[in-house]
Amino acid sequence: MNENINKSALFNASCFALITTAFTFAIRAGILPELGVKFDLNAEQLGFINSMWFLGFPISMILGGLFYHKIGPKLIMQIAFVAHTLGIIMTIYAGGYTSLLISTLFIGFGNGCTEAACNPMIADMYSGLTMNKMLNRFHMWFPGGIVLGSLISKFMTDFGFGWQAQMWVLMIPTVIYAVLFFGKAFPKPTVEGVTSISSNVKALFSPVFIFLFFCMALTAISEFGPQQWANIVLSSTGASGMLILALTTGVMAVGRFFAGPVVKTLGQTGVLLGGAIFATIGIYMFSVVTGPAAYLAAIVFAIGVCYFWPVMVGAVAQRVPLSGALGMSIIGGVGMFSTAIFQPIIGRWIDVSRANKMAEGLTGDALELAAGQATLLRMVSFPGILVVLFIIFFIWQKNTKSTAAVPTAH
Repeated sequence: MNENINKSALFNASCFALITTAFTFAIRAGILPELGVKFDLNAEQLGFINSMWFLGFPISMILGGLFYHKIGPKLIMQIAFVAHTLGIIMTIYAGGYTSLLISTLFIGFGNGCTEAACNPMIADMYSGLTMNKMLNRFHMWFPGGIVLGSLISKFMTDFGFGWQAQMWVLMIPTVIYAVLFFGKAFPKPTVEGVTSISSNVKALFSPVFIFLFFCMALTAISEFGPQQWANIVLSSTGASGMLILALTTGVMAVGRFFAGPVVKTLGQTGVLLGGAIFATIGIYMFSVVTGPAAYLAAIVFAIGVCYFWPVMVGAVAQRVPLSGALGMSIIGGVGMFSTAIFQPIIGRWIDVSRANKMAEGLTGDALELAAGQATLLRMVSFPGILVVLFIIFFIWQKNTKSTAAVPTAH
């Protein structure tokens, strides 16, 4: 059915769209301290601005999943381009807290459209282990883009470029993906019955999907909680927060590129369980180490969260195939919605920890370090719970064929 589709062109365009998403994540993390100073915002307010990025994401993902088979990925990506462009320009000309909230919501909406269109499109173009490999290679460009974005942000900050100039950089991959998608034919669904909304919704109530739904909420915050706050929390450890972010995402990008043999060897359930164990150790290390040791913690953490997102999406595509684009969008949406909820909570944890440590007489870098590490210690509970849940999932799914090809329509 999809033999005449230019898979390579569509895949490359999808990767640039995800690079745009990654740049919005990394460069926003880089300019967060400057925004706080410029607009006199506390950590909780910065957390609410961050949360708009994560809130816009699930709204468009779920809407995109619902209408994917009606309007197709082409129109969804056109909407993504408009939302990205509006959000970037509104941020550049923001006048304060409220306009930053609205502009960030637009950017999040565009990012969600990217996931809503590209995940099911890639699943429709490939099957079985190849689908797992290509989904991981697609998602490689989220951490890969964060590496590029964080280094660009650090370079521009060090050389005196302000936050507006850094936001203009986001338009580069945005224009590239729009050009690459232009005029291309898109694939049709490959799973029998998947275009039926009633079949999609019915599949959402299967025990496996419900279990993955709750796990996704924790895998997402385990990954995005420490990363989004790296520049603020870790800037007082004697290590560069943005370099830690770049190192973390660099390891993730390499890991996702080589995901095929890893998933084939350990299976989806083994990869998820191993990831939860490494993530728990990594976040705990972040909460106790200082100086160069923070870079080692970043590597351990990255190994942990590396496969969470693409393997969770792949697990839905293979283990609950009738959920279709809606299932993949909802699983991604709940991950982003969970992160949106926790961003201001984490910001509040930092504010409260800072107040408590200040009462103990700490000041300056010592105060920021103690407050940040106390907050990171609380984040250990997220992957800690996942270790238990993924042990259950590993045993539960032991006799299923996790790498079986998704049934296709001919």
